[in-house]
Amino acid sequence: MGPARGTSQAVIRIRSVELREIHLPLVHPFETSSGRTVSRRIILVTVRSPEAEGFGECTAGEDPYYSGETTDTAWHLLADFVIPAVLGRTFERARDVAAALRSIRGNEMAKAALETALWDLEARARNLPLSRHLGGTREEIPCGVSIGIQNTVGALLSAVRQEVAAGYQRVKIKIKPGWEIEPLQAIRDEFPDLPLMADANAAFSLDDADLLAGLDRFRLMMIEQPLGHNDMADHALLQKRIQTPICLDEPIHSAEDGRKAIELGSCRIINVKLGRIGGYAEALQLNDYCVRHSIPVWCGGMLESGIGRAHNIAMSSLAGFVLPGDVSASRRYFEEDTVRPPVMVTPRGTIRVPAGPGIGYEPDSSRIQRATVRIREFSA
Repeated sequence: MGPARGTSQAVIRIRSVELREIHLPLVHPFETSSGRTVSRRIILVTVRSPEAEGFGECTAGEDPYYSGETTDTAWHLLADFVIPAVLGRTFERARDVAAALRSIRGNEMAKAALETALWDLEARARNLPLSRHLGGTREEIPCGVSIGIQNTVGALLSAVRQEVAAGYQRVKIKIKPGWEIEPLQAIRDEFPDLPLMADANAAFSLDDADLLAGLDRFRLMMIEQPLGHNDMADHALLQKRIQTPICLDEPIHSAEDGRKAIELGSCRIINVKLGRIGGYAEALQLNDYCVRHSIPVWCGGMLESGIGRAHNIAMSSLAGFVLPGDVSASRRYFEEDTVRPPVMVTPRGTIRVPAGPGIGYEPDSSRIQRATVRIREFSA
């Protein structure tokens, strides 16, 4: 184990910040109940101090269908509010930055892009793997895979076969009204014992409770976010009517939200996304709460490039992350990723947590430069 959380070994002096937007085409389009993505517009953040530099990624999407944040709103918030709030300042610890940004309401993905970069910087300055700096305990993390909505059930089965053959320990499929029973039945007919979950991305309502209760027969690990994106009350009512554990995603923006959801009975599992909850300070609190209350958590994915994926690996090393997350190999999404080496999954469906300083991967500057469409520098 590395130093205990909160140990102060050196201060962080934020000398400069670089914002960079890159465009990366996906290997395959990714479709959910809310839309179809064929290419990613991603904001990368580089933070520099006299001691080191750190790298972060904004997980906001191109459109406001998963979250109210988008690539363009995040760029605006970072440039005009988040970076000015910290530039030139000195912080005792990376975790203190979250408090400095608290006056900026919402916009967790924009804030997390900077906050996670500072955690990477701090770990590199201390010559520690970020996973150990966070208090992570795993040397390998179990990996699941998320499969978007396909044109046909046959195409879905083909995709599932491919991912099972690749060793992934869990398969998640996206569902929506009219695309739920038939695809799940087809998967269960061919893979009766496959760890399987369904993600609705808020596509159903409480009026669909009988239909959702009918999914109990497929023995799913969980059904993720079946109801409204900001709802906890109706999820609590639905959880009483179905056997399948509900996992909440979109309404959990903080450790406090996680506590309320558990106390209300809105879910039995929580999906943790670094961007959605504003970074590591909240992730650590949520992890600790869920460990104390025996609530399983796992890392959700946002079609990140390798920099964001590396941060997900570090977070997934924490004790509460007992379920396979949406942390997959680089090649599933991009022909060329933003880090060297690319993220690899072992034949047994795991990723080895890197032992190098910080996130343990180095940005591929050549690839990033070729993908860059705009850049802005901020200096103290």
